[in-house]
Amino acid sequence: MAKKNKEARQQVILECTEQRASGVPGMSRYISTKNRKNTPERLELKKYNPYLKRMTIHKEVK
Repeated sequence: MAKKNKEARQQVILECTEQRASGVPGMSRYISTKNRKNTPERLELKKYNPYLKRMTIHKEVK
């Protein structure tokens, strides 16, 4: 069988939304993977932000 050209799993970058809006120096970013077929919309997860020292919402950036 031939292998598909487009892979289902894609690497994405998650960036903190609260830190960008507040203007605090530094950047909280995480790298994760997602399945493009199951979740075509942008990913949104709660992750720890070491600069703000609390859990914040991180959204996928392109």
